[in-house]
Amino acid sequence: MSAPTSELVAGEQETRARLSTVDRFLPVWILAAMALGLLLGRVVPGLAGVLDAVKVGSVSLPIAVGLLVMMYPVLAKVRYAETGRVVADRRLMITSLVINWVFAPAFMFALAWLFLPDLPEYRTGLIIVGLARCIAMVLIWNDLACGDREAAAVLVAINSVFQVVAFGALGWFYLQVLPAWLGLPTTSAGFSVWSITASVLVFLGIPLVLGFLTRTLGERRLGREAYEERVLPRIGPWALYGLLFTIVVLFALQGRTITSEPGHVARIALPLLVYFAVVFSVSLLVGRALGLGYPRATTLAFTAAGNNFELAIAVAIATFGVTSGQALAGVVGPLIEVPALVALVYVALWARRRLFAPTNAPTNAPTTAAPLPAAPDRGARP
Repeated sequence: MSAPTSELVAGEQETRARLSTVDRFLPVWILAAMALGLLLGRVVPGLAGVLDAVKVGSVSLPIAVGLLVMMYPVLAKVRYAETGRVVADRRLMITSLVINWVFAPAFMFALAWLFLPDLPEYRTGLIIVGLARCIAMVLIWNDLACGDREAAAVLVAINSVFQVVAFGALGWFYLQVLPAWLGLPTTSAGFSVWSITASVLVFLGIPLVLGFLTRTLGERRLGREAYEERVLPRIGPWALYGLLFTIVVLFALQGRTITSEPGHVARIALPLLVYFAVVFSVSLLVGRALGLGYPRATTLAFTAAGNNFELAIAVAIATFGVTSGQALAGVVGPLIEVPALVALVYVALWARRRLFAPTNAPTNAPTTAAPLPAAPDRGARP
């Protein structure tokens, strides 16, 4: 065993011993939160109506609150003074835009037609999911996999801008123009620019401003080292608490819909699983081939594979109705995405050991320990 490998294994064993109960059994808690949400949505009459009674834009208020609690600690960890280096990395910027706005939507379009040629409503719903690039939970998955926080913040912000500008145009292209060119049936759909803008402002804008102010004012008062050693450990665990709360509420809202159509859920789930696995793997390998290093390659992969299911569900319901097949396809999205991306966190950490040189890659370890431990050379970062 080589010296770097021995140090890596020793560091992983030491970090594993320090993991909290929540961190160590994170996949178990996430699956339990999903199951609890589905159970509550199924057995408690009127619960979905109560949870959905108050909305922010077109999204349930409890989900909005959960996402804000989830994202704020992650964005408070970002070293905003260092984001200029990310923007200057043209390879990362261009590759992310191509994968997110060219490859991923086109791949979802192909999967939707390949797996659901006889179910046009579900097919349309999947295409909408493919167009909604992730701006929320991707920060959690990236942080757990020890990705580059600064790069994640920048890429998510870019995706947000493109989402407002390009979502409607891409929806028109993939639902009407491209099918017509290929001699396939077309679908008419109108997308509310306000729904898209509200999603961006709520799920990214508010926690981004709060995180930036916390970091800036905290460093100004305490200094960077004290801020990262005293403040971040206190607020860090709230990201996971917010994640678990959001999952429970989300699945409680949609529990009856999901459990009443198990066969259809399975039909929708298969192309989604293929999508997450392929887009993540391709993005990670492309990042490695470009020499981005593990943290940025991982960030590239998660920002490409994740989807903004809150927006996809809201658009599908607003356009086609709450009981539509398109809405069901949007609802199934997080049912598959949450456990799939948790599994991909482990895949990423495995790839770090097997495909990336641990002693040469730039570092960005989170304060909250990842489900699998970080390499020992990552201790310089919070």
